[in-house]
Amino acid sequence: MSAEVSMIHPLGPTTVEDWLAEEQPSDGSRLELILGYLYMTPAPGGPHQYAAGELFVALRNAIRAADRTDLRVLPAVAVRISTAFRTGVIPDVAVVDVDINHTSFAPEDLVLAVEVWSPGNTQAERDTKIAGYAAARVQFLWIVELPDEKPARFMGYRLGETGYRQEVYAGAGETVAAPGPVPVEIDTSQLR
Repeated sequence: MSAEVSMIHPLGPTTVEDWLAEEQPSDGSRLELILGYLYMTPAPGGPHQYAAGELFVALRNAIRAADRTDLRVLPAVAVRISTAFRTGVIPDVAVVDVDINHTSFAPEDLVLAVEVWSPGNTQAERDTKIAGYAAARVQFLWIVELPDEKPARFMGYRLGETGYRQEVYAGAGETVAAPGPVPVEIDTSQLR
């Protein structure tokens, strides 16, 4: 499988260590590493940040309500998804089960990744990140899409034997019980 992947997508020259040594842009853009190539995404706009903030608060409150002192929710932290495949990403929100005194986290530290997709995120970027989270065995993944002038769409996934299984979908302002390490309800009408 790895030979097949490398022939289709030759790895770029940048390592995870190189990526971690890079300075993040001062304008709020995010520098991520995908298959050995540095990718700069524009600074998240207001709707993106608002949705991520709402999810952060919902997760923090749910973790506290469940009295899970082993879990912490963090906004926009670096995760070293794969050294072999030279991939490091910055999920919009992350739940980790380790001490938070780090500048980056190993994939096994990540319990839940949350990605808020804006219309500018390419399908290739989306697919690569989802595949990276699955390969790193991140147990839960939430994706929020913010289509122009439409309600936010929320998808909640749980990792299965062969990849992610979608457990929840909401596209018209519903409140859903999202899969995760603690019970949490997401009112998708509040993500806009």
